[in-house]
Amino acid sequence: MKKYISIIFVFGFLFLFQSCTAQNMDSQEVTNLVNSQDFSFHAQRATPTNYDVINIMSSMPNSTATRILDLSGSNYSIDLRKDKLEVVLPYFGRVFNPTYGNTSQNSYRFTSKDFSVNTTQGRKGKSIVKIKVNDQSTVDEITIEIFKNGKAFTSIRSNDRQPISYDGYISKNEEEKEKL
Repeated sequence: MKKYISIIFVFGFLFLFQSCTAQNMDSQEVTNLVNSQDFSFHAQRATPTNYDVINIMSSMPNSTATRILDLSGSNYSIDLRKDKLEVVLPYFGRVFNPTYGNTSQNSYRFTSKDFSVNTTQGRKGKSIVKIKVNDQSTVDEITIEIFKNGKAFTSIRSNDRQPISYDGYISKNEEEKEKL
């Protein structure tokens, strides 16, 4: 019986992942964005790994049994440019070294100018972009797996908190307006 439940769960997860509405892009356009290292990742869902967060989410009224948080309609993103990395993502999980009284550090909100980007090709045309952030004490590495249709999966490895992952899509960066 447990085998059937796990099989149904796997198929349900795959169906959920496949039926996600995202901006479907041409594979050549996705390749050009990845090679230019100038794109934005827009988060649609967050998947925390902390079981305390999962148990709280499951105990809420009208909640689903999944551990996926819907972020659509929000402006959570990672903007990668040649000279700047801007990250604005929520965090759900355990922080090992909290800063009391400063709630701005409870999520991933930072701008980095000292980072390195390494792009490799994965299986089935998937691109893997690894961003090593050097000027932030909390974030070690951001990994973005980009599929041929523009959908992406991002995971963040931190020094002071449990890992978390995000599902979403990539798009071309908007031109920054000159500040006077």
